[in-house]
This record gives sequence, structure tokens and C-alpha cells, in this order.
Amino acid sequence: MSKVIMTVDDSASVRQMVSFTIRDAGYEVIEAVDGRDALSKINGKTIHMVITDLNMPNLDGIGLIRELRALPAFKFVPIIMLTTESQAEIKQDGKAAGATGWIVKPFKPEQLLAVIRKVIG
Repeated sequence: MSKVIMTVDDSASVRQMVSFTIRDAGYEVIEAVDGRDALSKINGKTIHMVITDLNMPNLDGIGLIRELRALPAFKFVPIIMLTTESQAEIKQDGKAAGATGWIVKPFKPEQLLAVIRKVIG
């Protein structure tokens, strides 16, 4: 059974690129357009990793991480921020909320896959 990765981004083109890269590597993907959408799509599913943007409508990446970390099933699930933001204080906010790692856009598909393989195999 392949591992499931949720990708959360309000940009359709970024979601498509991330999903294509991940699916091509043999992972299953659940796509969400923002934090609220992501929370609604969890529905007790086993998700092995979350890759989320920071700046999104309705519920941003930091808010999503806080909400996920409050759920027992997501206490130890790796959550990677994939964003254009690279300022130290924003990274610190992400880390404080429970982000496992940070990838700055634009990213290379092999860079993303290297992080995924390192974190969930």
C-alpha cells in the first residue's frame, strides 16, 4: 500500500506540479485548496505526510499546522511548509506551530522527493 501525502495550496498550478511529482514517485495524493479544505478532507483517513503552502485564504498554513497538531492522529505526522516565504521569523512561527521542515518555492521536484523520502521513506 502506497503512503498518502496531502498537498495544500491555493495555487492550482503548484498543486498540480506537487501532485504530479509525488504520484510519479509512487505516493498517493490528496489535494486541498486551503487549510479549511484540508481539514474537511481528512475524515479519519491515514495521511503519512502533509505539504502545505503558508499564504492561503480561509485558513493559512500556520493555522492548518496548529489545527492538525491538535488532532491525536497528526501529533507526529511530518508537515512540510512549501512557500515563497523564507524570513527567519516566519520560519520560527512555522516551527513553533509544529512544522517539520521548510522548502522555499520555486522548488525542484527532486528536492521535494528527497525531503519526502528522508521523512517518510
